[in-house]
Amino acid sequence: MTELRIRAARADDQVAIREVTLSAYQEYAAVMDAHRDGSWDGYRRSILATLATVQSAEQIVAEHDETIVGTVLLLPAGTVLTPPNGVSVTLTYPEIRLLAVSPARRGRGIGAALVHECLRRARESGAAALTLHTTDMMRVAMGMYERMGFARASELDFHPSPEITIKGYRYRFDPGASSPS
Repeated sequence: MTELRIRAARADDQVAIREVTLSAYQEYAAVMDAHRDGSWDGYRRSILATLATVQSAEQIVAEHDETIVGTVLLLPAGTVLTPPNGVSVTLTYPEIRLLAVSPARRGRGIGAALVHECLRRARESGAAALTLHTTDMMRVAMGMYERMGFARASELDFHPSPEITIKGYRYRFDPGASSPS
């Protein structure tokens, strides 16, 4: 059995990246549509638009037996984002976006391996921290982030609508440490 390989995405990976990402996030469709007036379709369009225009982001994949089984975007500090509320935000630190693991491959450490790679790259870039955003419906991911040392950073929260909170998390690098744990 071959081991998991983490690498930069190539142009010919884009179809597989879209498939893995949409299949990973599809599990939230019913919850979003039941509680948020059909918002899965809008979220799906947002995912596809983000993947179509990764620009300065580093697109990273996890590959097993030459099949992409996970993917993540690492946005650099200075990236300007415009959330659904229309208020633009400039990232102070690099940020993880759209972490996705193929549903059939979950529970094997793929998500953690991708986050570790983002931590490594952010630290090597000289960043003091790495951030991400998630929601309460993504409980498994939130637990993983917390176990890996990310802490809630409510000042990074935003609200695409009054009933939805997109929660900010931050991992602060210890200046004396050689690599994140």
